Amino acid sequence: MSAVVETYPWGDSRRFNSYSAYFRRLFGSRVQKVTIDAGFTCPNRDGSISSGGCTFCNNDAFSPSYSHKGYPIARQIEEGILFHRNRYRKAQKYLAYFQSYSNTYKPLAELREIYGQAITHPDVAGIVVGTRPDCVDEAKLDYFAGLAAQGYYVILEYGIESVYDETLRRVNRGHDFAAAVRAVEMTKARGIHCGAHFILGLPDETDEMLVAQAGAINALPLDTVKFHQLQIFKDTLMARDYAAHPDAYRFRTLPEYIDLFIDLLERLRPDLVIERFAGEAPPRYHLNPSPWGSVRNERLLQLLEKRLEERGTWQGKLFLTDRT
Repeated sequence: MSAVVETYPWGDSRRFNSYSAYFRRLFGSRVQKVTIDAGFTCPNRDGSISSGGCTFCNNDAFSPSYSHKGYPIARQIEEGILFHRNRYRKAQKYLAYFQSYSNTYKPLAELREIYGQAITHPDVAGIVVGTRPDCVDEAKLDYFAGLAAQGYYVILEYGIESVYDETLRRVNRGHDFAAAVRAVEMTKARGIHCGAHFILGLPDETDEMLVAQAGAINALPLDTVKFHQLQIFKDTLMARDYAAHPDAYRFRTLPEYIDLFIDLLERLRPDLVIERFAGEAPPRYHLNPSPWGSVRNERLLQLLEKRLEERGTWQGKLFLTDRT
């Protein structure tokens, strides 16, 4: 007698609303991001807001080896596709992922040129644009909405990092949470897919604070969300702050972090797509050795799903309970 397979609100048997299933629902096949560096900077680095940047920022730590700043966008796409075809043979469609710094921080005319080069590539089904909440306006969002109306997949991913203004000031983010709320609402009002990024474990944030932010995240009209554990990289302002105030920082073991994330996940809306719950960067960038060792993302997902099963829980379990 075969076991009964549980189906969750998002329509499959995984205990969270996964990013891979989200793209299968949209495109009917595996989709792979190709990271592009289009030479953007950030108002928090060039002096418009600050010259120091966010205290945790080191973009090189998350830039893939095939991404070469200064290469034409078409060449970056070709090299990225070649890399992924060798690694992920099942991918049939590709998204141009503009990741480094704030990818709406140029005049609209320049954005049209940059993104126009990406969407005209025959293997590109759409674009993923990473940016800050304070780097969009009505005209730029209207442009992205126009691309989406032409049939391209377009998603804006906002670095929000924390829902707590005190934390945002502490890490020199340069905007408050209200700015994130405005940007997300303006984006969704135009029918554009919208994502957000959060860091779990910023200085002085307790487990209770990290779990409690589920309410603020649920209130945002987001489609996707990604989380990273706190990692301190060499030659950053945070490295200096950590040296001066080590008691403000807590580095959780892998089992502690997984349980913390599950506590948050249980309270998140079931329709929120979880792009990732942890991040990895080459060891050469880390200030301190990772307390997790060299565990890769694939293994992290296996450990998360195993722990969800052990706890008999899933994404949105408490969110749905609290609403009944």
